[in-house]
Amino acid sequence: MDIKDIQNLIKFVSKAEVSEVKYKTKDFEITIKTPLAGSEVAYAQPAVYHTAPQQVAAPAQVATPAAAPAEKAEAASDDSKYVTIKSPMIGTFYRKPSPDKDVFVNVGDEVSIGKTVCVIEAMKLFNQIESEVSGKIVKILVDDATPVEYDQPLFLVDPS
Repeated sequence: MDIKDIQNLIKFVSKAEVSEVKYKTKDFEITIKTPLAGSEVAYAQPAVYHTAPQQVAAPAQVATPAAAPAEKAEAASDDSKYVTIKSPMIGTFYRKPSPDKDVFVNVGDEVSIGKTVCVIEAMKLFNQIESEVSGKIVKILVDDATPVEYDQPLFLVDPS
């Protein structure tokens, strides 16, 4: 089962509004659990995990045409000078190392190369995401404890 088949299965399960689906073959097993509302998808127990580049920027930009053209052009020119920190994997985005700890970074904080900016939980493993640029965090693009896709923008950093 390749990544596209998994994505199609996840989309089907979320649209069907079922709470849990298990799929098992001799060398692959996946359990997809969703809340009954069908708004979030949790990934659990895959025996094989492959990542492939995906186009996730297009759905995020669908909401932008509603903005005024001048506002849209201004935002595009402002964002072009910033460097984006993107998600290296599919999982759940967390701003804190644990619920009782402080967030890794806030808007306005200085980051350096190698500084941990967030954690992404995938398959019960918490992966620390480090900054690949030095600069100042100008925008956090994802809410805490929400699912993220591969290559999805997480932070905007002003490198100047």
